Amino acid sequence: MKVEYYKEYSNFLNRDMEFKMYGHSGPLCLVIPCQDGRFFEWEDRHMFNLMGDLINDGRVQFVTVDSVDHETWSSFGRSDWRMAQQENWVQYVMNELIPSALAKAGKDQSEPMMVMGASMGATHAANLFFRFPDRFNKVLALSGIYDMSPYIYDGNFDENFYKNNPMSYLPNMPHDHEYIQKYNQANAVFVVGQGAWENECQNDLRKLADVLYKKGIHSSINFWGYDIPHDWPSWERQISLYLPGMV
Repeated sequence: MKVEYYKEYSNFLNRDMEFKMYGHSGPLCLVIPCQDGRFFEWEDRHMFNLMGDLINDGRVQFVTVDSVDHETWSSFGRSDWRMAQQENWVQYVMNELIPSALAKAGKDQSEPMMVMGASMGATHAANLFFRFPDRFNKVLALSGIYDMSPYIYDGNFDENFYKNNPMSYLPNMPHDHEYIQKYNQANAVFVVGQGAWENECQNDLRKLADVLYKKGIHSSINFWGYDIPHDWPSWERQISLYLPGMV
């Protein structure tokens, strides 16, 4: 398996940002780590070994990103600064990381991508998919949270929070918004277990599914059994089931 490591300066975040790329051919998929995770999390968890056949067959390539969750959703500081930093991270991903990764993969800058993640990685993946449907035409979100309001501790629900909270902007989207057709042309898969530590994620996915239904947005909503906890073995099983059909 071809694996490459990079460190490049981000003007949006004012620091060096590290990432890795896996594979040699196929569509490019952005992988976002769990809360406070690093770009090497999925490799440490042997997730790319799990997907080795897909990678070696040239069906998919991956780029793994660093989060700044410890400064944003995990921080207890002022929400205006935290959400400004969250938006800076989004702009880094969209305007620095992705163009660089596409170039390194020998791809056209306009080629659509997939995005995926588990836990808060799924939260980020869903937000990127809903905000940028011209860039992402596939999303696999496992055990995500889609209403981030509980993470705002000072009541300052500002514009940057609104832009990064799907359950803020999706309910307000007009039924004739051009994005809805793009969502419906995409492959969007949302999954959650119903076992230990999944209560909040279950509730959020039900709320998200209700909004999508009311807006005429078609997606695949999947609730797994009461024996499926919020944990890596669950996500391994889910990726093994869903990913081959998406790439």
